[in-house]
Amino acid sequence: MAGLILLAIAPVLFPFTQFVLTIAIAKGFAALGVALLLRAGLISLGHAMFYAVGAYAAAFLATRLGITDIFAIFAFAIVTSALSGLIVGLFLVRYRAIFFAMLNLAVSMVAYSLVSKAYGITGGTDGLRVPLPTVLGATLDKAGFDVVLYYLAVVLMGVVGFLIHRYMRSPLGHALSAVHSNEVRLEYLGVSARSTLLAAYTISATLAGIGGAIAAVSIGHVLPEYAFWTESGHLVLTAVLGGIAGIAGPFLGSIFLELVHTVAVGYAAEAWNMIIGVAMLVVIFFLPRGLFGLFERLTGVKSRQGEAEL
Repeated sequence: MAGLILLAIAPVLFPFTQFVLTIAIAKGFAALGVALLLRAGLISLGHAMFYAVGAYAAAFLATRLGITDIFAIFAFAIVTSALSGLIVGLFLVRYRAIFFAMLNLAVSMVAYSLVSKAYGITGGTDGLRVPLPTVLGATLDKAGFDVVLYYLAVVLMGVVGFLIHRYMRSPLGHALSAVHSNEVRLEYLGVSARSTLLAAYTISATLAGIGGAIAAVSIGHVLPEYAFWTESGHLVLTAVLGGIAGIAGPFLGSIFLELVHTVAVGYAAEAWNMIIGVAMLVVIFFLPRGLFGLFERLTGVKSRQGEAEL
């Protein structure tokens, strides 16, 4: 709650942070999906594919079908990314370890190639422009819409974060962690590991799709690079950097990276990569539980999920 309040007042105190934080929240959703799979001991090196699915779904609904309401766009992106995750997950949840990671990477690169070549549908390498959405029938200017989008993203982050928290404390969520610790014993208990992973994979794809839709309407343009493998690696890094012990971890990691990137580019454009690298090394070496671990240390509060992992 304290984090949500800080995010609510940040654009008021520092207006330049509104766009940066919107993109950070969007990538935080996708990183949360990656973190969900990390709890099962699975690394997805292709999750940017679902980030792109959500973004292209938003662009397609607005440009091809002429439906520009922001809530309709989000709903369509959620359904599309969930179906995509379900279909892909049916094939990939059979695999573990490096095979799971590399197959995700392979599928995502196939999707990237298709999106890049399908000029008639996706616009190819030029991408698709996303027109300014309406809000419940009301047409706002760009500045007004950006404010609405930002606070909508913050509210969505709180609601989805609460739902994922409840999911992780449910029997299905506990079974997900058990896949990592002892999958054989889980099967002996009569719980299907494959069904557990399929549910988690679908949810993680949906989270990435939400992030993609937010980024699409915020930036106003969608490109095939959304699905490129470097974006997937960035999402994994963000999840690990923020910490997977708590739901807020991936969002903390995403906000940290976006703010460091913005400051580095603004004040040291020639060395921003090095600055980001040094910042990440400091967090990795001195905060093994990520930024969420630092939050726990400062507040003296340890999440139940973190205790379960320990």
